[in-house]
Amino acid sequence: MRRMLDCREVPSDNDCTLTLTGEEDEVLEAGAAHAVAVHGHTDGEELRSGLRAHLRDAPQATGAGAFVQLIEFRTQQYDQMDMLIDGWTSEIGADRTARWMVMGRDRDRADTYVEVVEFPSSEAAQRNSDSPVTSAFASKMTGLCEGPISFRNLDVVRAETP
Repeated sequence: MRRMLDCREVPSDNDCTLTLTGEEDEVLEAGAAHAVAVHGHTDGEELRSGLRAHLRDAPQATGAGAFVQLIEFRTQQYDQMDMLIDGWTSEIGADRTARWMVMGRDRDRADTYVEVVEFPSSEAAQRNSDSPVTSAFASKMTGLCEGPISFRNLDVVRAETP
Protein backbone atom coordinates (compact mmCIF):
# COMPACT_ATOMS: atom_id res chain seq x y z
CA MET A 1 0.00 0.00 0.00
CA ARG A 2 1.34 3.42 -0.95
CA ARG A 3 1.37 5.96 1.87
CA MET A 4 0.65 9.66 1.83
CA LEU A 5 1.34 12.89 3.74
CA ASP A 6 -0.76 15.96 2.98
CA CYS A 7 0.32 19.35 4.36
CA ARG A 8 -3.33 20.47 4.30
CA GLU A 9 -3.99 17.93 7.08
CA VAL A 10 -1.14 19.10 9.32
CA PRO A 11 -1.33 22.36 11.31
CA SER A 12 0.67 24.97 9.41
CA ASP A 13 1.13 28.72 9.40
CA ASN A 14 1.66 29.09 5.66
CA ASP A 15 -1.30 27.16 4.14
CA CYS A 16 0.98 24.71 2.32
CA THR A 17 -0.83 22.36 -0.08
CA LEU A 18 1.94 19.86 -0.85
CA THR A 19 0.98 16.17 -0.91
CA LEU A 20 3.59 13.40 -0.94
CA THR A 21 2.80 9.83 -2.00
CA GLY A 22 5.03 6.76 -2.18
CA GLU A 23 6.52 4.01 -0.07
CA GLU A 24 6.42 4.88 3.64
CA ASP A 25 10.17 5.40 4.08
CA GLU A 26 10.35 7.60 0.98
CA VAL A 27 7.41 9.73 2.13
CA LEU A 28 8.86 10.18 5.62
CA GLU A 29 12.25 11.17 4.23
CA ALA A 30 10.78 13.64 1.71
CA GLY A 31 8.30 14.93 4.31
CA ALA A 32 11.09 15.62 6.80
CA ALA A 33 13.15 17.42 4.15
CA HIS A 34 10.11 19.49 3.18
CA ALA A 35 9.26 20.31 6.81
CA VAL A 36 12.82 21.58 7.37
CA ALA A 37 13.18 23.51 4.09
CA VAL A 38 9.70 25.04 3.85
CA HIS A 39 8.28 25.07 7.36
CA GLY A 40 11.47 25.74 9.36
CA HIS A 41 11.33 22.60 11.51
CA THR A 42 14.39 20.82 12.87
CA ASP A 43 14.88 17.26 11.67
CA GLY A 44 14.86 14.65 14.38
CA GLU A 45 12.82 11.91 16.00
CA GLU A 46 10.15 14.33 17.29
CA LEU A 47 9.51 15.66 13.76
CA ARG A 48 9.51 12.20 12.18
CA SER A 49 7.22 10.84 14.87
CA GLY A 50 4.78 13.66 14.14
CA LEU A 51 4.96 12.97 10.43
CA ARG A 52 4.39 9.24 11.03
CA ALA A 53 1.22 10.10 12.96
CA HIS A 54 -0.14 11.94 9.89
CA LEU A 55 0.69 9.19 7.38
CA ARG A 56 -2.29 7.51 5.76
CA ASP A 57 -2.94 5.09 2.96
CA ALA A 58 -2.87 6.77 -0.44
CA PRO A 59 -6.16 6.78 -2.34
CA GLN A 60 -6.56 4.15 -4.99
CA ALA A 61 -9.45 2.58 -6.84
CA THR A 62 -7.73 -0.43 -8.26
CA GLY A 63 -7.11 -3.98 -7.25
CA ALA A 64 -9.19 -7.08 -6.95
CA GLY A 65 -12.51 -6.43 -5.27
CA ALA A 66 -12.37 -2.61 -5.22
CA PHE A 67 -15.83 -1.15 -4.75
CA VAL A 68 -17.27 2.32 -5.34
CA GLN A 69 -20.50 3.77 -4.02
CA LEU A 70 -22.18 6.78 -5.63
CA ILE A 71 -24.49 8.74 -3.37
CA GLU A 72 -26.71 11.39 -4.95
CA PHE A 73 -28.73 13.85 -2.88
CA ARG A 74 -30.36 17.29 -2.98
CA THR A 75 -29.93 19.87 -0.24
CA GLN A 76 -29.99 23.62 0.18
CA GLN A 77 -27.96 23.16 3.38
CA TYR A 78 -24.63 21.99 1.96
CA ASP A 79 -22.55 23.78 4.61
CA GLN A 80 -24.37 21.80 7.30
CA MET A 81 -23.91 18.61 5.26
CA ASP A 82 -20.19 19.32 4.99
CA MET A 83 -19.95 19.73 8.78
CA LEU A 84 -21.96 16.54 9.25
CA ILE A 85 -19.50 14.63 7.04
CA ASP A 86 -16.54 16.04 9.00
CA GLY A 87 -18.22 14.95 12.24
CA TRP A 88 -18.80 11.44 10.90
CA THR A 89 -15.15 11.19 9.79
CA SER A 90 -13.95 12.23 13.23
CA GLU A 91 -16.38 10.00 15.12
CA ILE A 92 -15.84 6.81 13.09
CA GLY A 93 -12.05 7.21 13.35
CA ALA A 94 -10.07 4.00 12.83
CA ASP A 95 -13.27 2.03 12.07
CA ARG A 96 -13.60 3.90 8.75
CA THR A 97 -13.40 1.47 5.85
CA ALA A 98 -13.74 4.05 3.05
CA ARG A 99 -10.33 4.83 1.55
CA TRP A 100 -11.28 8.07 -0.21
CA MET A 101 -14.20 10.18 -1.35
CA VAL A 102 -14.94 12.93 -3.85
CA MET A 103 -17.92 15.28 -3.61
CA GLY A 104 -19.26 17.01 -6.70
CA ARG A 105 -21.96 19.63 -7.19
CA ASP A 106 -24.12 19.16 -10.29
CA ARG A 107 -23.85 22.17 -12.59
CA ASP A 108 -27.14 21.39 -14.31
CA ARG A 109 -29.38 20.60 -11.34
CA ALA A 110 -29.47 23.15 -8.52
CA ASP A 111 -28.64 21.91 -5.03
CA THR A 112 -27.79 18.39 -6.31
CA TYR A 113 -24.60 16.66 -5.16
CA VAL A 114 -22.94 13.35 -5.96
CA GLU A 115 -20.47 11.76 -3.56
CA VAL A 116 -18.15 9.00 -4.80
CA VAL A 117 -16.78 6.79 -2.00
CA GLU A 118 -14.20 4.04 -2.58
CA PHE A 119 -13.78 0.91 -0.46
CA PRO A 120 -11.30 -1.96 -0.78
CA SER A 121 -14.24 -4.38 -1.17
CA SER A 122 -18.02 -4.62 -1.00
CA GLU A 123 -17.59 -6.34 2.38
CA ALA A 124 -15.71 -3.32 3.71
CA ALA A 125 -18.50 -1.07 2.41
CA GLN A 126 -21.04 -3.22 4.24
CA ARG A 127 -19.05 -2.97 7.49
CA ASN A 128 -19.10 0.80 7.05
CA SER A 129 -22.87 0.78 6.49
CA ASP A 130 -23.44 -1.46 9.52
CA SER A 131 -21.58 0.90 11.87
CA PRO A 132 -23.80 2.64 14.46
CA VAL A 133 -21.84 5.83 13.69
CA THR A 134 -22.82 5.57 10.01
CA SER A 135 -26.44 4.79 10.90
CA ALA A 136 -26.66 7.94 13.04
CA PHE A 137 -24.97 9.94 10.27
CA ALA A 138 -27.42 8.62 7.64
CA SER A 139 -30.38 9.64 9.78
CA LYS A 140 -29.03 13.18 10.19
CA MET A 141 -28.16 13.33 6.47
CA THR A 142 -31.72 12.42 5.53
CA GLY A 143 -32.93 15.34 7.64
CA LEU A 144 -30.81 17.77 5.59
CA CYS A 145 -31.90 16.40 2.21
CA GLU A 146 -34.82 17.28 -0.02
CA GLY A 147 -36.27 14.06 -1.31
CA PRO A 148 -34.74 10.61 -1.34
CA ILE A 149 -31.02 9.83 -1.34
CA SER A 150 -29.95 7.64 -4.27
CA PHE A 151 -27.25 4.96 -3.90
CA ARG A 152 -25.39 3.09 -6.67
CA ASN A 153 -23.11 0.20 -5.67
CA LEU A 154 -20.40 -0.52 -8.24
CA ASP A 155 -17.72 -3.19 -8.49
CA VAL A 156 -14.63 -1.55 -10.04
CA VAL A 157 -13.80 -3.30 -13.29
CA ARG A 158 -11.30 -0.76 -14.61
CA ALA A 159 -9.47 2.18 -13.08
CA GLU A 160 -6.66 4.29 -14.51
CA THR A 161 -4.40 6.97 -13.19
CA PRO A 162 -2.24 9.21 -15.38
